[in-house]
Amino acid sequence: MRQIFHVSRNTRAIRESPDPSPAAGEVLIEVKAASKGLYPDAPSFPFVVGYEAAGRVSAVGDGVDRTWLGADVVALVKFGAYSELITAPVGQIARMPSELSYEMAASMCVAYLTAWMLIAVQGGLHEGDTLLIQNAGSGVGLAAIDIAHHLGAGTIIGTASERKHQFLIERGLQHPIDYRKPNWTEDVKKITGKRGVDLIIDPLGPDSWKQSSSLLGLGGRLGVYGASEISASSWGWIIGAIRFFLRMPTYRPLPLMDQCHGVFGTNLLRMFADVPRIHDWLVKLLKGVEEGWVHPHVDRVFGFDQVDEAYAYIESRQSIGRVVLVPNRAKDE
Repeated sequence: MRQIFHVSRNTRAIRESPDPSPAAGEVLIEVKAASKGLYPDAPSFPFVVGYEAAGRVSAVGDGVDRTWLGADVVALVKFGAYSELITAPVGQIARMPSELSYEMAASMCVAYLTAWMLIAVQGGLHEGDTLLIQNAGSGVGLAAIDIAHHLGAGTIIGTASERKHQFLIERGLQHPIDYRKPNWTEDVKKITGKRGVDLIIDPLGPDSWKQSSSLLGLGGRLGVYGASEISASSWGWIIGAIRFFLRMPTYRPLPLMDQCHGVFGTNLLRMFADVPRIHDWLVKLLKGVEEGWVHPHVDRVFGFDQVDEAYAYIESRQSIGRVVLVPNRAKDE
């Protein structure tokens, strides 16, 4: 089988590897699509990227119900999804709704699970709350819009470049704000009547986290995740990480108590220690597709042979939502 290996930070290579076989409790999946993201917590080189894939079960290991054979599924894996074949424990797969293509299914797992943790689980969004989504045009940002509407948010604000605003409005974002605009935070204050925001989700790094903290109202919560600044650092990971941590804001208990604020972090990879819990959330979100409140969006699809183009595109920050890789897509498609 073919796999996409990261052999250095900016170098990828397609290599042939032995076909895997499912162990007891696992299934073998013929991958039809895998989602592309930025990974600040990746293992050491060389490694095969990818947390999520969609495909068809072609074999099952001992102890696995044979009704899984031939099923179209989504799968969560701790890296390795950029492969023509993957194995996954049966507890980390779920059946695809018929409403989804493979590309759409592969795009939704990580984005929607992360947004669900940020908003519904840790962020505790209540009906009528105000939500600010930093980087609203990302996969997590689009998922957050869907989830916020489902949970009854009162006001949904999002930051994104101006060219993405019309698309985001059509997706249900009520107040798009161009983060490049000087003093854009004043727009947030006007929208909230200077009351502040109830919940902010922010992947943009230390400077943005400080800014977001200043926009919280009484009882407001800030959820941080992603650390996309490290992933995109042009200085290299080590220098980027040093600069990142030197600018990290400090949150002290007494000021948090005084302002009734909460700050929390989300890292979906760490939740693999509690697979039954994330599987329950995944099933709920897939049910949301059938119920009509989950709408995965795929920005572009690239073939494995176009992986460098896919990385260049996503790192340019032009994408809206997720970028997907498929094993057998021709370059001219």
